[in-house]
Amino acid sequence: MPNHTDTYTQLTRHLHELHLLGSTISLLSWDQQTYRPIAAAAHRADQIAYFSKLHHELFTSPKVLGLIDELASGVAKDDSDQAVNVRELKRSSDRQRKLPTDLVEELSRNESLSQDAWIQAKKTSDFKTFSPWLEKLLSLKKRVADCYGYADSRYDALLDEYEPGASSREVAKVFESLREPLVKLVRTVTESGKRPPTAKLTGNWPRAAQEEFARRAATAVGFDFSAGRMDVSTHPFCTDLGSGDVRITTRFDDGFFAGSFYSVLHEVGHALYEQGLPVAKFPGLPRSQAISLGIHESQSRMWENLVGRSQAFWTHFFPIARELFGSRLDGVTPQELLFAVNDVRPSLIRTEADEITYNLHVLLRFEIEKDLIEDKLQVSDLPELWQTRMQKYLGIDVPDHARGCMQDIHWSAGLVGYFPTYTLGNLYSAQFFESANAELGDLNAMFAKGQFMPLLDWLRKNIHAPGKTYTATQLVQRVTGKPLSPEPLLRHLNAKVSQFYGA
Repeated sequence: MPNHTDTYTQLTRHLHELHLLGSTISLLSWDQQTYRPIAAAAHRADQIAYFSKLHHELFTSPKVLGLIDELASGVAKDDSDQAVNVRELKRSSDRQRKLPTDLVEELSRNESLSQDAWIQAKKTSDFKTFSPWLEKLLSLKKRVADCYGYADSRYDALLDEYEPGASSREVAKVFESLREPLVKLVRTVTESGKRPPTAKLTGNWPRAAQEEFARRAATAVGFDFSAGRMDVSTHPFCTDLGSGDVRITTRFDDGFFAGSFYSVLHEVGHALYEQGLPVAKFPGLPRSQAISLGIHESQSRMWENLVGRSQAFWTHFFPIARELFGSRLDGVTPQELLFAVNDVRPSLIRTEADEITYNLHVLLRFEIEKDLIEDKLQVSDLPELWQTRMQKYLGIDVPDHARGCMQDIHWSAGLVGYFPTYTLGNLYSAQFFESANAELGDLNAMFAKGQFMPLLDWLRKNIHAPGKTYTATQLVQRVTGKPLSPEPLLRHLNAKVSQFYGA
């Protein structure tokens, strides 16, 4: 009879080494998007490709796969730490063993080079220069999807990387359940005739003051700067480099305060999740990893919107803003600032979109990338289709590619299938927030006093600490007592429209 305890010990030792290698790849990728010299692009791509190849070879080695398969054949069907780790490792290894190592290496190298090409092309809105890179990446992602296999849509094989078990058919139903209510809310806003004083968010917002304000807010909601840092990148992101090292980035615009600030809150939400996972206890094991990108986005969208755009949040933070920005806020009342950051109107940039129209941005990207992967759309047709869909969903014209189909980093980084998790995250966040509020009491009263730890502690206990113990569907049911529903999000959005645009 095999000694499963010894087998499990051997496996965890191998996975700890893989975790160290994976965190090294993450560090190289972080540096690539922050401080790496432009001239080092090719060398950095070779480094990341080499280590990605090595990581894949080690994980799919006969030794590691044999240990996983042996344990999987006798693992208990419960939620114990070992059972969770073996179950999830079996799932991951079954997918990874289908990928040729040379494909992993080629994809990694092209993702690195493509991101550099995107950054440079975006500066001049040059889609023609970037399009060959996008075509190459999509070709590689199609090969990956075909290796994984799929029952219905090739897109589903890629979506499963970010939201395990989800399908494009289910995602389409989610968007359909939201489409009519969101359109109705936009109509209510338009017909109200009320317009927030958004001009008060533009002008001269000194970068140093913006950064200090963002750091104070991040600290207040629980981000541990002794175990993380904040830097600048072309597109904001959060990355976990291992125990005690979670990093976020943002981009600053001296002429527009809200863009950077809410990007920070969004990435801080991701970082709080990473800092709340039991990484030190289970290094490199699923028990210390996020369930899905949808659950991850629920944390970022919650802190960005349900907390950060609330009246209670600004009751606490407006005096701090006055202290840091000084005369820049002369003549601006707390209510005016609150209304301005809750402006609802169609806009070009997804990351700066309001809570209501945001999901229409995601719908556009979901439909386009699905068609690209299923060979129903050519890359050369992307700019024209983007313009058509922006008119259809948001009623606005796209002035250039940089603010159109080239605005997001996702496709240049090979993150095809990621976008739907933003809308799923919105749904999860609203449902979790309702449950937290019911259990903890009046959260807004706490926020107004600068008390954010009760919510964070609740999230740590219910969302972060379990790691991958449950699926996203199971977690929602356990935490809220109900299956995922659009109703909590719609209640939140209706209440916000009533607050700012009602009679």
